[in-house]
Amino acid sequence: MIFSREYIGYLARRTVKHLTDVNMIHTAHAPLVEERVAQAMVEEMALEDRINEEVRVILEAYQQEMLRSGAQYAEMFKKVKAELTRKYKAVL
Repeated sequence: MIFSREYIGYLARRTVKHLTDVNMIHTAHAPLVEERVAQAMVEEMALEDRINEEVRVILEAYQQEMLRSGAQYAEMFKKVKAELTRKYKAVL
């Protein structure tokens, strides 16, 4: 994950504070809402990690074919990641 859990907690607190300040949400239990927002952020950011791992597994399976065809790993990584992102309907 590219952000630490502490930073994600900070982002969740700031997000909830902003949403309550502009009256987009109302809550009597801000800490509970902050915790749930932080959990959702962690899950969303972990999705990219899972996609990256799946791309590595796929490219490892096609490693010999890529060597024969002269395909660049970084280029293939981007293409496969874009395809998986579409497949999972993720926003990265």
